[in-house]
Amino acid sequence: MEAEAAERKQRNEENKWERPLSSYGSMKTDSDDDVDVEVDVEVIPACVSLSPVVQPQAAAQESAGLQMCRSDSPDTLYTVTSQQTKPPGAVVIDTRSPDLDDLSENDEEIMQDVVVASSSGSHGALPDETNQSYDNCQSGRLHAEQDLPHVFKSIQNIVDRLTIEERCNFLMLLCQQKAGLTLQQAMEGDSLDIVDRILENFGQDDSLVFTIRALENIKKKTEATELQNQCRRALIRSQLKEYFIRKYKIIREGVVQPGKLRRLDDVYVEPQISVYDYGGVDPLHEHSPHPPSPLRGSSGDTFVGVNNLFRLRNSDGGLVRTVLTTGIPGIGKTVSVGKFCLDWAEKRANNDLQFVITLSFRDLWFLRSSGSATQEMSIMEVIVFFYPECKGIKYLEEDDCKFLIIMDSFDCYKAPLDWENTPVIKDNHTRAHTDVLIVNVIRGTVLCGAWVWILGRHAAVSQIPCQYIDVVTEIQGFSDEMKDDYFTKRFHDEELARKIVTHYKRLPMLIALARQPFVCWVVATVFERYYRCRSYGLHPPRLTPFYINVLIYQTNRRLQIYDGKGADDLKWFSEDKQLLLNMGKMAFKMLERKTRVFYEADMKECGLKLTEVAVFSGICTEELLTADTDGRRTFRFIHFSFQEFMAALYVFIVFRCDSQNVLGSSVFAKLFKPKDQIKSTQSLVQCAVERTLWPPLGHYDMFLRFLCGLLSPQCHDMLLRGFFYPHNIPKISGLAEAQRVLEKAIETAQGKNGEGVENLKECLREMTQEDA
Repeated sequence: MEAEAAERKQRNEENKWERPLSSYGSMKTDSDDDVDVEVDVEVIPACVSLSPVVQPQAAAQESAGLQMCRSDSPDTLYTVTSQQTKPPGAVVIDTRSPDLDDLSENDEEIMQDVVVASSSGSHGALPDETNQSYDNCQSGRLHAEQDLPHVFKSIQNIVDRLTIEERCNFLMLLCQQKAGLTLQQAMEGDSLDIVDRILENFGQDDSLVFTIRALENIKKKTEATELQNQCRRALIRSQLKEYFIRKYKIIREGVVQPGKLRRLDDVYVEPQISVYDYGGVDPLHEHSPHPPSPLRGSSGDTFVGVNNLFRLRNSDGGLVRTVLTTGIPGIGKTVSVGKFCLDWAEKRANNDLQFVITLSFRDLWFLRSSGSATQEMSIMEVIVFFYPECKGIKYLEEDDCKFLIIMDSFDCYKAPLDWENTPVIKDNHTRAHTDVLIVNVIRGTVLCGAWVWILGRHAAVSQIPCQYIDVVTEIQGFSDEMKDDYFTKRFHDEELARKIVTHYKRLPMLIALARQPFVCWVVATVFERYYRCRSYGLHPPRLTPFYINVLIYQTNRRLQIYDGKGADDLKWFSEDKQLLLNMGKMAFKMLERKTRVFYEADMKECGLKLTEVAVFSGICTEELLTADTDGRRTFRFIHFSFQEFMAALYVFIVFRCDSQNVLGSSVFAKLFKPKDQIKSTQSLVQCAVERTLWPPLGHYDMFLRFLCGLLSPQCHDMLLRGFFYPHNIPKISGLAEAQRVLEKAIETAQGKNGEGVENLKECLREMTQEDA
């Protein structure tokens, strides 16, 4: 029995590459023209939906996930058997037509139905049709010239024309790429078998690249050029796909460290995206139970998935052309673009888009600011400048070409755009200034067949006239469940993820701020580092270090994105420090006036420019125009607690660097000499406590907590040193006396003001607690 089993195994190995004669459903090679065989086989029509079946465990494929299922008959049919026996993630193709180029419209629809997109491994699962809210599903259908049948037939036509010697040389190149495949095995069968092996080994996109290069290597450049021209639409899509996968497969969070790269799909949680209905700032606050501007929350049916943005309908019932997506800084706009492009590249969504082209406003600003800025370019030349593979592309001007232009980071384009007087351009090849091209793309007069997706911060995109936008959406961040899902996905260590979720929820303000995905990343990064210390987690986390980290990161990001500095050249100059100091001064004045909003006049009063604050800073945003604003542009910090933090930071920096206590008198001009340092620290805290206990109670509570947190050695000596003041500045003294001021205030307030006592205890903890 063992001998028979060994003999049977050896025979199977020898026949591993043997295949039956191929017809691909009556697709015959030229040598088969004299053979006319009719076989009656009972089949299940491709248009009939099959009941789900359990796929048996199959051997792992070393190929690109394509399986060409054939029977021993001259006609290859799409049957239940082929559906059940295909390897997981494989694509099953039904090619019963004699000639794929002569398919009728109904046959083309059937062909599309039976090309099953891969949903294995890295490609992720196809969207569930039951979750679709629109007429078309997310995945869509590929253009006929980008789909597998067209690629298959094009390669087959070229292979059929090769002589025996040329085919032998061609197959030798294939054998070099396919381990375990001998030339003798490759020579068996017809041209369809050869195309089978190419597709199984390389996949659809790389099969074209391999075939073209192989033809060039065997001196068949004419055929290589012909195949390239026949499949140019598919080749361009393939090149764009490779670019997006390289760019967005890995998410770059903060300073990228070797060995700690994360795949976007592993950590991505889709935020809530709604039809625009409020200004984006969450008014929830720990010490303000009745916010002045109630949150107009969106209902569940107003949310739309990022891959469904262009399934939205306008007021006339037609699909939208131009979508504007906005949101407060750190809410996830750029990451959403990466997810959209990655899903399109990996054929998980929006397959009906033939091309997706990103023209970031940051890149357009670079083009405008470069040495060639005086040279006018056409929009097609701009596309070729960033995507050389699109050179000579003519499909963008065809009526049946569906493509998307993504214009991210509108706030990075620093030049004002003249929407009224900019000349109209109606030709994609007319050269003009970059400003003119941008206005005409958004108008829809150039690239008029394109869908356009514009993303940017509120204050920047507010200049776009509403008549050029079909729908405005807002990324509103994470719900409570999404926050937990993010931490769970981010950490492979389930116990660590559970600890972090439990720990950050101990601070109500951190729960509110973590609506921003960026803040969730800060929380995850800080807690991951802190939990390396075994003793960490016994006490609730302190709030001040998180706000300092957010401010530092957003300022460094401003230097990189808007000032063009490298990651190793992020030194803060005096103007950078002065900008934050002036913003803190404005926040302090707003706190004294008991207001949460500010206007252009307030910025000018503090020596600030609108774009510096509302666009570039990353900690402010613009509000919607309402009847209460009298037509004036209204701004606020990304959260009221951030306004209180910036006010406390201003008071602390002035005290730390200038020995000045701005809380000491109405004119804020009392100076302290270095010998009075102990008294001044005590006096600073005493003044802040008195303001906290003044009515209305709670108005200065968070301000005092942040000020006490900034006085702690970990914050002022470790986190802020080197940014706002030099490393060699003397340490702050008198902290023990300041601590006694808080303790005495707690004793005095016992039994009189319960909430005030609890806040004073939190202030004391912010000042004295050592985290790690």
